[in-house]
Formats: sequence, structure tokens, C-alpha cells
Amino acid sequence: MARHLSRMRFAAQLGWFLLGSAMSFAGVDFHHEIVPILRKQCGECHTGDKLKGGFSMNDRTALLHGSENGPAIDLDHPENSLLLRLVTTDDREVRMPPKGPGLSDTEVERIRQWLAEGVPWEAGFAFQKPSYEPPLKPREVALPPDQEGRNHPVDRLVDAYLSAKKLPRPAPADDATFLRRAHLDLIGLLPTPEEVATFRNDPAPDKRLRLVQTLLARDVDYAEHWLTFWNDLLRNDYGGTGFITGGRKQISQWLYESLANNKPFDQFTRELLAPPTEASRGFIDGIKWRGEVSAGQTVEIQFAQSVGQSFLGINLKCASCHDSFIDRWKLDEAYGLAAIYSERTLEIHRCDKPVGRTATAAWLFPELGQVNAAAPREERLSQLAALMTHPDNGRFTRTLVNRLWHRLMGHGIVHPLDAMQTEPWSADLLDFLARDFQQNGYDIKKTLASIATSEIYQARSAVLADNKPDPTFRGPRAHRLTAEQFIDAVWQLTGSAPTTMHAPVFRGKADPALAKSIRMNGQWIWGSSAAADQIPPAGETIVLRSVWKLETQPLTATAIATCDNGFTLYVNNKRVTESDNWARVTAIPLQDRLKAGENQIVAIVQNGGNGPNAAGFYFQAMAKLTGGQESTLHSDGSWLFSPSAPKGKEGNLGALGKDFAPATVVAPLPVWTKPLEQQGPLLLAQGASASNRMVRASLMKSDFLMRSLGRPNRDQIVSMRPDELTTLEALDLSNGEILTRTLEQGAQRLTQKTWGSNKAFIEWVYAHALARPPSETELAAASELLGQTLSPEPVADFLWAVLMQPEFQYVR
Repeated sequence: MARHLSRMRFAAQLGWFLLGSAMSFAGVDFHHEIVPILRKQCGECHTGDKLKGGFSMNDRTALLHGSENGPAIDLDHPENSLLLRLVTTDDREVRMPPKGPGLSDTEVERIRQWLAEGVPWEAGFAFQKPSYEPPLKPREVALPPDQEGRNHPVDRLVDAYLSAKKLPRPAPADDATFLRRAHLDLIGLLPTPEEVATFRNDPAPDKRLRLVQTLLARDVDYAEHWLTFWNDLLRNDYGGTGFITGGRKQISQWLYESLANNKPFDQFTRELLAPPTEASRGFIDGIKWRGEVSAGQTVEIQFAQSVGQSFLGINLKCASCHDSFIDRWKLDEAYGLAAIYSERTLEIHRCDKPVGRTATAAWLFPELGQVNAAAPREERLSQLAALMTHPDNGRFTRTLVNRLWHRLMGHGIVHPLDAMQTEPWSADLLDFLARDFQQNGYDIKKTLASIATSEIYQARSAVLADNKPDPTFRGPRAHRLTAEQFIDAVWQLTGSAPTTMHAPVFRGKADPALAKSIRMNGQWIWGSSAAADQIPPAGETIVLRSVWKLETQPLTATAIATCDNGFTLYVNNKRVTESDNWARVTAIPLQDRLKAGENQIVAIVQNGGNGPNAAGFYFQAMAKLTGGQESTLHSDGSWLFSPSAPKGKEGNLGALGKDFAPATVVAPLPVWTKPLEQQGPLLLAQGASASNRMVRASLMKSDFLMRSLGRPNRDQIVSMRPDELTTLEALDLSNGEILTRTLEQGAQRLTQKTWGSNKAFIEWVYAHALARPPSETELAAASELLGQTLSPEPVADFLWAVLMQPEFQYVR
């Protein structure tokens, strides 16, 4: 208790404290419980273009705006809302609705709960649909004249908008604010105190431009930050629903490589919609739920919903059940998109009941062309990928640049992001960014650079009151750190990042110099059918195995494998990877698969062809252990083979037989050795180079702290995480076990360093956490908390107090 009170005193001295929020309840069903009440009781006077009393309920923004007499809803004190008083009063002169018996007790309670939950509203829903229809094709935008020498295209468009709205232009942000903002937005990491000092002392007028270029050139940091964004949008994760049963596949390695290499977005999309290999297939295959599922949960309907939401910003969930009342999409259109993926006759269901029609495979925008419904599935998918990335599909490019603008500016040009049928606050800005993105080869980094180098991005951000919607653009909006950004920042400050990760990815990029020092020391092996002058038969399947004994848990572990013709690799009885492409060496991250002691390495290998032909398997692994030790394993004559392949299921190996004998070392063919020598050293070097990098939260499975900070479970696509602080989060940040333990471990490390003085330590923390020095008040309060000498407990309390500042928790 004393420790908790010391934290509270320090917080009070700084004049702030952790913000609270309403407790979360089981959500009210907006569509089925609230919409019918509003339509029946209020629609006659307050929806569509009907504004009796100057009050509209047509959409959420209008509802919260209220009338000229004031707001109808008090989000901070929902029980005091005028709307609730009007529907519950006994005074017939003021009761609403004025006609009829009024709301029933059940209806009143539903409205009461809805208000208590913050008036949740389906994105894009309005009682009367707007007449706006987004254009399909891209549009060239004529830039307005610059104002006061602000010649950046984004600034010219934004300045024209602000002038037309008679709104003031936000003042420039100071260097410290911009530095921290750019680091967190572009690579998701805090700038180090050294980076803060260097940037502050740089007098060059182009230092902000150079900073943006430098950050985007940090390919690995960029990839590991934006992995969070894409995992949410493509519902990819490292554990959870479907992975254990084999009903779901990761795209993690493909996604990581695509981001690290800045793959053009049109190619990125085509590889997801028409996968060239299994590596990117998990997105379109969705989740195969166990047991009976409703029509809306089939993999075909998941495909339609995912494609529409991720790449077009279209919500097809309603249209997958019935003709949408959110926008113009129809049930048959959603099923037509689903049928592109389907390998079976797809019967259309309305509200989970068959309607007696079958779906015909069809693309949503036939103006660009159409898929051949009679073609095989893989051909239909290729046709869809081509239509999605068609140069005339402006909706594809607008959706992506709108998401990028939201990530950097805190609010979309179209908002919410998955309501792209909604009119943007600046069609010119949206169309310019989309066209520029396309003309720059669908290069995401160039669009990010274009936004981040504008003066409007570098302006002071606004902090809006909680739950107060404002569709008018006034400048950048402060946005909360994601769960991963918050955790990474804590790990940076405390040095408490984990030493192993969960994501099955090959981190980093290859170091050519290190690759030159790595030799392919393994041997190609097979079973007894390759002994002497024998040639293995086509279709033969055998098991190869070895034991890798490690003295300690590995910090990093990397392997490569290749096989003519194909292999499936298991480590400690769990399937890790597979490949049937002997021309491409497979890289395999193993650190989370290995343990101290004996590790079983098993490969089930197959020979292909139509007759007897050469076969061989190659494996090589490197591990870095605690204390700097290294351990290696490679295929050679010490491995054992069995002709009896086990029958495992759901990713497990199954029981091995007892008929193992020494493997046969085979002479490699030149077509095997060439790709191995070219690719193997680079891949092993890439794995080794990652050992000096801090593990990022984006590479970890979600834990309780991350979930309370808003990380979704990714069973569904999430394009926007909640901005509101929940009671669960407030409690977890205040005294949650994970954060408390991390700060205690960090405090132990920090107190073992030499700081020179407590003031130097305080200044280091402020520079790292907030990119600025402490104020006199902050310095005095921190000095009082820390005492004469640094010790772990007050240091942990000091770190906690800094982390709880809104200034830390927001990108401002």
C-alpha cells in the first residue's frame, strides 16, 4: 500500500493521474435492439431529412450534435442525458414520442444500456442513405496555389480546405514533438536519448526531411512496426482460434519479408488473393471452424467479407446476411464475390435460411471487367487479383492511402475507415494521394514519406475530448500508442524485452559480410534406397531424424532445409514447415521450438517423379546460447532413417516406428548445390544478425496486458483499434502483474548502471520516454521520490509514473 501511495503522490505532484472510463459491458445489439426502437419511435420526426426541433438522429454524428437547444446525450453522464429524460418522463407535454403510449419498459432499458455503453453505432449506418457514391476510377487533381510558400502538394490541398472552411492553420510542432511522433508513427520505437540530442543540436533546415528518409530506410524496424497494422488488417496471428486444429494458416513469414523488402502493394495484394505459394494462402482460406457453422461463417463468406473490408473498405457483413441497410451492397453481390473462392455450388442464404438460388462468381465492379464464373478456382482468383489491382480501380488505392493517413494523422480522410462509401472531407486530397501512390509504383513508403514531410503532419496535434466526434479536419490528432508500441517503449526503457519470440519469422535482412564466413558443412542424405548404385523409387516416403542437444535455452536459432523432392519438418513432435520446391532453400526460425536438453529433429521426406530418380535432403542449423556459446547441427551420416512414416494429425508428428537405421550420404547433383550455395549462407546470416535486436511486441503472442491495451484476438479483421481507455486497462496499468514485474526487472537493471547523479538518470528517462528534459517541477518531484541513492523500488515507481502520463501514452 505504501508503494502504491508513493506512486500516487508523485502523480499528484505533476498534476495528472490515470484517466478513467466507463466499465465495459456485454454489448447491446445495435442493429436488432436499438435501430428498431429508433425507427419506430423517433424516425417519423428525426431521421433522414426530417429535423423537427432542429434535431436529427439520422447518424451518430447528428445524434451527438444535438439541436440548437443543446446536446441530447451526455456521454460522460449518460443517466443525465436529455434523450433519456424525454422518453421516461410522465409529463405528456414533453414526453417523446408525443404520440402513442411511448416506449415500453424493455425499450427504455435497452436505450439506457446503449447510452451507458457510449452509444455504439455501426460504422457507416444512417437511417437514410446518403446520395453520395464514391467514384470508381482514379482522378487527376489540379493542385491549388500555394499559400505563404507552403508548396508541398499535401499542404496546398489542406491549406485550401482550411481556407474554404475559415479554419486556422495549426502552428508547427517543436523539434522534440516531431522527432518522437515520426519515430513512433514510422518505426514504432522511441528515439534514444542520443538520437534526441543529435536531432536537437542539428541546425540544418532539412533535418526533418532527412529524419523521415532515415527512419523509412530502417527496413527491419519499419517491418516489425507495421507488422502490427497488417496482422490486424489481414487477421494474422501466432496463436489462437484455428491454429491448433489446423483450420487456419499463418502468413507471418511472407508478410514479414514483404514489409522488410517494401513489396509494391499491387504485387502484395495479388499474392494474397491468388497465392503463388502456400506462404501467403492463409488470408483467403480464413478460419475453418469446427463443427456446424452458420452460412455467414463459412470460409467462402469469410473470403468475401475479408476481401471487401481489407482492400476496398467495404463492410459486406450485412450484405452477407441480407441486402445491406448500411450502404448499397446486395446479398447476391456478397455471395458472388464469395463464389469466386468457392469450390462447391454455393447456395445463397438470407438470415441463415436458403432462398432457393445459387451464387454465380462475380466481381463487385463489372465496369472494370469480370471473372469467368466457369473457370477453375485458381484462374478465377487470378482474375480477381488482376481486377482488384486494375489501374482504373481507384477504390483500391483510395482505401489504402486513407488507412495510411489515419495512422499518421489520427483520423481518416474518410472515417470510419471501413465506410468508404462515405463522402471524404477532402475528395481532392484523397484522390491526389491515391493517384500519387499509383504513379509511384504502389510504394507504401513513398506515400508515408509524402505525408510525413508535409507541414501539416509536422503541425501541433489536437487532443479531442473523449467520445466527442468532429468530422471537420483541423490538423493532426493525438492518437494513443498501440499495445505493441506501449510494450516496446517499456522494453526500451527497462531493457526487459524477452529473449525469444513467438512469430515464426526469419528476422532481419541478410548481412553479406557475415554470409561470406558461413560454410555449408552438411551432407545430403536419404534412406537405404540410395545406397551403393541404387536409385530411389518415385513416390518413396521415408523419415529422417536426429537429436540436437543444447546446454541452455537458445537465444536465437536458425535453420535451413531443402529436399528433392519435398519435406515436412517436425521439431519436438510439432510440425514447423514444409516445402516441395527443391530449387528454393527454406529458412526456418527455431528459437521458440527448441529447449535446453535433447531436441528431436524429424523430417518426413518424399521423392517425386514418374520413375526412379535421385533424391536427397539437406539440413543445417545454428543456435546462439546463453553466455555467448554457439551450437550447430547439420545433416550427415549420423542421422537415422526409417521407411515407415507416422500418421500424425493437427500438426503433431505421431508415433515413430522402431525400424531406424543409419541414413545414406548421397552425392549431390549440381542442380541441388547451386541454389544451396547461393541462398543458404545468406539465410543463415540473416538469422544470426537478428540476435542483436530487441524482440518486438509485434513478434509475440498476445498476453493479458496487450489485450487490455487493445490488441485484438484477430479472429476478425480490425482496421481501427479503440481510442477510449477502459476500466480494465486502467486497472491493469495501475497494478497489473505483467507491467509491475517488467518495471521491477527494469529497475534492477537500471540501478546497476553508473549514472553520475540522480539528476542525470531522471534526464535520461525523460529524454528517452518523452524526447524532452524534465521541467523544474518534474525534476523536483522525481528527485524527492528517488531519494539520495537509486534503489530498485523507487526507480520502478518513478518509471511507472512517467509511463502513466498522457504525454507518454499518446503520439502527439
